[in-house]
Amino acid sequence: MTVLSLMTDFGLKDGNVGVMKGVIWGIAPGAQISDLSHLITPQNVAEAALILFRAAPYFPAGTVHLVVVDPGVGTPRRAMAAQIGGQFYVGPDNGTITLWLQKTPAARFVALDKPEYWLKEVSHVFHGRDIFAPAAAHLAAGTPLEALGTPFSDPVLLNLPQPQPTANGLRGEVIHIDHFGNLTSNIRAEDLGARLQTPKKLRARLNGVEITGLVNTFGEHPTGELVALMGSTGNLLACVVNGSAAARLKANVGDLFEVFFE
Repeated sequence: MTVLSLMTDFGLKDGNVGVMKGVIWGIAPGAQISDLSHLITPQNVAEAALILFRAAPYFPAGTVHLVVVDPGVGTPRRAMAAQIGGQFYVGPDNGTITLWLQKTPAARFVALDKPEYWLKEVSHVFHGRDIFAPAAAHLAAGTPLEALGTPFSDPVLLNLPQPQPTANGLRGEVIHIDHFGNLTSNIRAEDLGARLQTPKKLRARLNGVEITGLVNTFGEHPTGELVALMGSTGNLLACVVNGSAAARLKANVGDLFEVFFE
């Protein structure tokens, strides 16, 4: 039984996620569906790319990742499927796979231009139901990637911000705010390198507030204290113990996030 992960910006109120599952099970009744997220900020492709990048390594080979965060639905934007490493992606060709491709460059791409793998009636505004869910289900049921459409080699990639070196550190930015209000920066462990061996000598600063030293976990400091630490996916975070750093610092995605070295 193939695993199929499902990520959208649909929310859960309107039944759209359930309808997509119904389409999938109608074609691949044995598929195991994992709901990765349906609370992606509406039309936020960069956020979808980050969540997919974080999640994909933890799924087994052969998993089909169906992602429908599709502000270009109904326009000439390309519908696609891809094999990336040992897993698959189905969704719009709008950059959602950017971060995943950076870590797993071995990939093959096809445009979903074979209507026999869609539903018979295709709406202008719900390709998640009518094109992407059927294509993902056919993959999960064993249809070869190449059967779904025409190969291509130029997927859309996002121009995502990268941390920049300064005279005494790095200049990054907030790229994600999670459910708890933790602030994820684009500064990663590999950017800090050997500096992580002396975490107490690092200082983080954002929105005029400076945090001295990195901790390993939230419980090292009392409730309400602002801390910096490396998150489980290797990004530098700013957090409030048992609270919200986003609320405390009035922070937003895109805000400056700096690190200073002693």
